Amino acid sequence: MTVAAVVEHDGRFLIVEERISGRLLFNQPAGHLEEGETLLDAVVREAREETAWCFTAHSWLGVYLWRNGANGRSILRFAFAGTVSDHRPDQALDRVIVRTHWLSRAELNAREPRLRSPLVLRCIDDYVSGRRLPLDAVAAVDIHSASAVRALSV
Repeated sequence: MTVAAVVEHDGRFLIVEERISGRLLFNQPAGHLEEGETLLDAVVREAREETAWCFTAHSWLGVYLWRNGANGRSILRFAFAGTVSDHRPDQALDRVIVRTHWLSRAELNAREPRLRSPLVLRCIDDYVSGRRLPLDAVAAVDIHSASAVRALSV
C-alpha cells in the first residue's frame, strides 16, 4: 500500500529519479504508509523526504491497483494532487533518490521505459483530465482501515 503526490506547476510535474535494484527510474514522490500514519500524513512525509518540498494535498485522485508482471507483487496506490512550498534545498533526500525534476507529460512519455510503474502516467493523465475527489473521503484512513477496505474489495 503506497501514497503518491502529484504536483504540477506551469505544465511540469514534480518527479523523483530513484535508484531501484540498480536501475534509475522516474516516479512521483511516493512511498509506503508507516504504522500510525493516515494517508495524508504519509504523502506529506514522503514528499518531504524525497523532494525536500512540503506537500499540501488539495484533492484525492483515486486508488490505483497495479500488478507487477515481473515479480507478481500488487501495489495499491492512493494518489493525491496538491502544491508544494517551503523548499529546503540543503536537506538530504531519501537514500534511493538521485535527484528531483520538473518534467512535462511529453518528457515523461519519452521516458516511459524508465517509469517506476504505469501508475506514474495514469495518475498524471487523471490529473490532467480534471479528476479531483474530495479529501474527506480518505483524510482519516490509516494503514489498518485501508487494509480492511482492501480486504473487502478483493
